[in-house]
Amino acid sequence: MASSSDSWIKEYNEAVKMVDDINAMISERSSLPASGPETQRHASAIRRKITILGTRLDGLQSLLSRPTGKPLTEKEMNRRKDMVANLRSKVNQMASAFNMSNFANRDSLLGPESKPDAMSRTVGLDNSGLVGLQRQIMKEQDEDLEKLEETIVSTKHIALAVNEELDLQTRLIDDLDQHVDVSDSRLLRVQKNLAVLNRRTRDSCSCMCMLLAVIGIVILAVIIYLLIKYL
Repeated sequence: MASSSDSWIKEYNEAVKMVDDINAMISERSSLPASGPETQRHASAIRRKITILGTRLDGLQSLLSRPTGKPLTEKEMNRRKDMVANLRSKVNQMASAFNMSNFANRDSLLGPESKPDAMSRTVGLDNSGLVGLQRQIMKEQDEDLEKLEETIVSTKHIALAVNEELDLQTRLIDDLDQHVDVSDSRLLRVQKNLAVLNRRTRDSCSCMCMLLAVIGIVILAVIIYLLIKYL
């Protein structure tokens, strides 16, 4: 076993601790809502830690390919490679659970495809350089999370505006329905009044016809009487 001062072992122990932290965060998901901004931020934080952990493993692998200090025996070298492989297997399992394509495509978390991948960014870096790279990645992820939060807030405002517009349209439709009901009622009253007027008109016509008929009969009777009297 290497001494506790071995920088590689220190980096490895920190990677193991990060695995435990990620597992704890994954366990906390059960206490969060199924969806929502808080759940999205929590999942993004987990993905970010998985990305940083992958960078650490790349750094550990890189250190094994160019060991510094006291040379390692072949047995120790193979043991450390197995330790990294086991950790990477756990990382791949966690990444797969978060739809990160077995951690093969971490560029989506690190930024546009034009950004260099994590492995190429660790080449030539010592321990302090790896720490600086990890901080840079965390800063980039914080910026991505801020943009995501701004997008969510903007989407929320748009949804509220659409909801208000829908409420307004609903009220307008209700008012229109009320006006239509009032117009229907008025139209029915007018139709009833027209029906009554029509009946009265027919009755008046009948009375007039009868009156004219009586007058006609009287005139005819007078004419007949005069003819008989003077002829």
